Amino acid sequence: MKRKSTKPEQHGPSQRQLRVGEEIRHILARLLMRGDLHDHVLAGVSVTVSEVRISPDLKNATVFAMPLSGKAVDDVLRGLNRSAPYLRSQVAQEIQLRYAPTLTFIKDKSFDEAHHIEELLRSERVKRDLKPGDGEA
Repeated sequence: MKRKSTKPEQHGPSQRQLRVGEEIRHILARLLMRGDLHDHVLAGVSVTVSEVRISPDLKNATVFAMPLSGKAVDDVLRGLNRSAPYLRSQVAQEIQLRYAPTLTFIKDKSFDEAHHIEELLRSERVKRDLKPGDGEA
């Protein structure tokens, strides 16, 4: 007879990972809003930080970011990754963790996915299927 493990199965991030990721997101949003970064690419650019996913050991954080205009995304992300050591030091000052997580900025694709879903919902095929009175009794 097989014994059940006392260790719960992890299917997603832990509560602590979610809490720390959200705290880092708030800190980064505040830092980016202040405009303290000295990278020429980031001057005058508003950046949205939509999510921060942190590794189980809390040492690495993936930051999903996007410039508000949606233009020059690759340049802005390169600028953010160049500024990551400075941002990491600022996060370390504001959060109580044993190690300051290494920050990696990547493009947030959720805006593109939401736009794609909106286009699908507005397509003629969907409108045709949603016409009132089609076969309903």
